[in-house]
Parts: sequence; structure tokens; C-alpha cells
Amino acid sequence: SESVNDMVGQMLLIMGLGLLFIYLVMVAQFQSLLSPFIVLFTLPLAFTGGLLLLWACGMELSVIAMLGFLVLAGVVVNNGIVFVDYANTLRGRGIERREALVRTGRDRIRPILMTALTTVLAMVTMALGIGDGAEMTQPMAVVTIGGLSYATLLTLFVVPVMYDLLAKKPPLSQEI
Repeated sequence: SESVNDMVGQMLLIMGLGLLFIYLVMVAQFQSLLSPFIVLFTLPLAFTGGLLLLWACGMELSVIAMLGFLVLAGVVVNNGIVFVDYANTLRGRGIERREALVRTGRDRIRPILMTALTTVLAMVTMALGIGDGAEMTQPMAVVTIGGLSYATLLTLFVVPVMYDLLAKKPPLSQEI
């Protein structure tokens, strides 16, 4: 019991460091503290979706499932990055904020859905638990599929709303 508690504590520390590194990389990319903050709103959606599918499948939260959340944190922010980066680019070109959000949603829905779909489909065989020893990695795949699916659908609504609420000023400098 003490060993498991110790391992869970270490996983939480690793997840916290992972989130910090993700944020810092996005700060460097966007050259802003606000845009990465908007993108990070996808993470609670991903974690909610991962927990929901884990629960729906009757699986327990394990260390392997927590590894799935770690993988999920790195993957799910990609959709938010694609959205916010393109919205910033359009605003840098002088397009009004809401028009930029509508155009971004229209122009970037296909790449966002395709990247999520390819990841989900790649994880399906692992989630089904086919093969010897597959039940060990199954919770990680279930968390990734649930979190990415849920977050992708809600990202198309939550990120534009957060962007509209928080990004009042156009980006200072944007490579076009």
C-alpha cells in the first residue's frame, strides 16, 4: 500500500512537471502568456473524458491509466494549439476577433478531427485488449481514446469561447 501511494505521488509530480513543460513550450511558440493559458483549457476536458470512458468500461484508475493521462496531456493540447495559432495569424492580418474565430473553426475543423481520429483509431486495438498481456495496457488506451474524443469535440466550442473572452487585444507580432 505504501509503495502504491508512493508511486501515485510520483505520477502526480510527473504530470505536474509535464503540464509545466507543455505550458513553457507553448509560451515560447506563441510568445505570449495568454494563448497557452487558453489552450490549457482543453486539459480538464480531456481528463473528464478519460475518466468517463474508464468508468463506463468498468475499469479502475491505475498507474497505467495515469500514464494514459500523461500521454493525453501531450496529445490533446495539439488541437488547441492548431486553433489558437490560426486565430492569432488571422488577427495578425487585421481580421476582427469573432470573424477570425469563425474562419478558424471552418478552416481548421478537418485537421483537428483528422489528427484526433487517427490517434483514436490507432489506440482501438490496444483498448480492445486483444493479445497476450494486452489487459495491462488497456486502461491507458481507454483513457486516451475517451479523453481525446471528448476533448476534441468540446475543444471546438470551449477554446473559441475562452479566446473570445480572454484575447481582447490582437497579438503583438505574428509571423504571416
